[in-house]
Amino acid sequence: MELKVHINNVHGSQVAAKITGKFTVNDNSFRFTAIAFGRIGGHNIGAKISKATEKKLVKLGYDVEEIIAELQKNLIHGDMTLPKGLKKESFIDD
Repeated sequence: MELKVHINNVHGSQVAAKITGKFTVNDNSFRFTAIAFGRIGGHNIGAKISKATEKKLVKLGYDVEEIIAELQKNLIHGDMTLPKGLKKESFIDD
């Protein structure tokens, strides 16, 4: 499975931020939102997708939990594309 993440917008700081974007799995694109937390205990990201997206993923034969885990892993590791003008340094604490 090849999952790619594109960030549309980030609101917040290095301590906590709301992220909106889309992810693509094998040429199928879906929207997501996530809350990213840093500092105490390390980095953590909680990604959410809509019930409609969940249904589409299941219909396409994907495991929703596996997709969310991969999405969160990509976000934590910084494996994503960003809109022009937004830098990872503005919200990722390396």
